[in-house]
Amino acid sequence: MGKKSSSSSYSSGSSSSSTTLRRRWRFFQPRYYGKRPKRLALLILLCVSVTWIFYDRQSLNRDHQEEILRLQEEVANLRSALEAIHDHMKTSAETESIPKHETETSLHTKSTSAEDNDSICEKRRQKVKDAMLHAWSSYEKYAWGTDELKPISRIGVDSFGGLGATLVDSLDTLYIMGLHSEFQKAREWIEKSLYLKKNVEVSVFETTIRILGGLLSAYDLSGEEVFLEKSKELAERLLPAWDTPSGIPYNRINLEHGRPTNPRWTRGSSILADSGSEQLEFIALSQRTNDPKYQETAEKVIERFRRIFPADGLLPIYINPQTGINPTGSITFGAMGDSFYEYLLKAWILGNKTEAVKYYREMWETSMQGLESLIKRSTPSSFAYITEKLGNTVYDKMDELACFVPGMLALGSSGYDPEEAGKYMSLAEEAYTEFNFAACTDVLQFLPVNTN
Repeated sequence: MGKKSSSSSYSSGSSSSSTTLRRRWRFFQPRYYGKRPKRLALLILLCVSVTWIFYDRQSLNRDHQEEILRLQEEVANLRSALEAIHDHMKTSAETESIPKHETETSLHTKSTSAEDNDSICEKRRQKVKDAMLHAWSSYEKYAWGTDELKPISRIGVDSFGGLGATLVDSLDTLYIMGLHSEFQKAREWIEKSLYLKKNVEVSVFETTIRILGGLLSAYDLSGEEVFLEKSKELAERLLPAWDTPSGIPYNRINLEHGRPTNPRWTRGSSILADSGSEQLEFIALSQRTNDPKYQETAEKVIERFRRIFPADGLLPIYINPQTGINPTGSITFGAMGDSFYEYLLKAWILGNKTEAVKYYREMWETSMQGLESLIKRSTPSSFAYITEKLGNTVYDKMDELACFVPGMLALGSSGYDPEEAGKYMSLAEEAYTEFNFAACTDVLQFLPVNTN
């Protein structure tokens, strides 16, 4: 009886297992779906969705790889160009050590015009390099590791938070000029002495363009990871400044505690140029780390400005970081307004002028139309200059920091059709002539032409 019961139990279990297996396999049999059209349609939809997701993922990976290869090729080309420049400079230095009569004999093999042009260019290059060495050696001797050197008193001061602003900002120049021993000494200071967890309040804007930008440039040129690691650490300490309801950043932050604030004299407002001039560095950092958060944070600012962008593209210099609205402030291409317009153009260029960054160009072109409305002419020379505006009142004065405008117009003219490009190039040349006179002062006050 025991054996019979056991056998029956086994048969029953085997039958149950077989039935369960058949039920599972029925989903793979075509006739199952022939009697159930809704389930067949659902299966087809599922297959199509999975195929599309797989294909889209593969396409994104392929595009990403192509972009990485393209960027790597550009970096390789830049490094090759730098090596060629260094070799040329070395050859030139060796030529100077050759006895004069031998050099003269060699030079006679070239044409007179080519000889003169090459000689003049070389002398100019050497003068620029000598000036750099003079400034650098003085900084190294009297102010090493500080932000700035006071040339008359010969003491170093920390006006940018004590982050070695001059040293970091000079890294790319040292590298490009072939001053490798100076570059390596600066690199060692950054690796061993650039301490970023400091209980000090710094300008988010100044720290971004001078320190973060300097570190990223040094990384691009040398490929040394220490510069990228310091860049990431610094960016992380700056990010809390953007922690606002509007995404508009506060303009100052304590690097150790991450407490952001705005200067008292702005009455709680953020400044247009400070808030809209971090995009290049933060986009570049995202590109080099494959971490999108830096770019996304900086570009939220531009997205906010797009929502309130006026028809003439000219924004007041004060913005409420809580609401993202421009409450008050003058309109200027000088201090506190200048680099916002510059970065619109350069972010478009950094994005390879693609459709994805087209809105940067569109915003910039709108602002240039607004710029034209601020152009007036002086008496009696009729020079073009850029006015400032507060409300409906126009002020006939020009800030020295507006002197970047001719270069910006020249850089952006290539994106226009030939007629518009010619118009903006002419304005750039005319404004540049006037700005040469402005180089000796901070602010110029003008007498406008009497139209009557």
